[in-house]
Amino acid sequence: MVSLDSAVIARLKTHGEVFEILVDPDLALEYMENKSVDFNELLAINTIFKDAKAGEKASEQSMNKVFGTTEFRSIVDKILKKGEVHLTTEQRKKILEDKKKQIIAIIARNAINPQTNTPHPPGRIERAMEEAKVSISMTKSTKEQVDSILREIRPIIPIKFATLNVAVKIPAQYAGSSYKILREFGEVKKEDWDKGDLLCLLEIPAGLQDEFYNRLNNLTHGEVKIKVLR
Repeated sequence: MVSLDSAVIARLKTHGEVFEILVDPDLALEYMENKSVDFNELLAINTIFKDAKAGEKASEQSMNKVFGTTEFRSIVDKILKKGEVHLTTEQRKKILEDKKKQIIAIIARNAINPQTNTPHPPGRIERAMEEAKVSISMTKSTKEQVDSILREIRPIIPIKFATLNVAVKIPAQYAGSSYKILREFGEVKKEDWDKGDLLCLLEIPAGLQDEFYNRLNNLTHGEVKIKVLR
């Protein structure tokens, strides 16, 4: 449970009534993005307030009037989904910076330069976002923002999302330990065996190809064979 000192107010104003709860700011935003959140960690106190600062509780009459129920979790859900979370400047700055890093990571993982068919380093993507003056939304999830940000930075750098079909041949002595890497990087479409060697066809995000090659080369000491299928 978040402490009262660290909690912020989430407020919903509707039908002439005000409803407030005290929440962990980070978990509240995760909840608003439909992520799984532990209610015991989310709330500082299990109370619906009319005025949290004054300690004035919302009446059962007002809750029934607006929500048609006094059931606690149902009302918390509506406050977070339809209301707003009041954050400090530092909290907003941290959350926006975290979202920016997540968006850059998603783009770097999935995108390539179509002119060279090579990945864009995260630093290049970040600079393009800064040059395009991209604005990160507090309320939208990172995945919801990726497509619009791609459109904004496309005039700055050539970029597109792509996947690669990759054929991999792994020597028998490394086959067992390679499974974790293969499934970490992509979807195994087909696998077979050739005299103990593992043959796999995978689909991987194009932006991960260099890291994928490096991981398998390190595992097999350069004995892996990889071919991109066009």
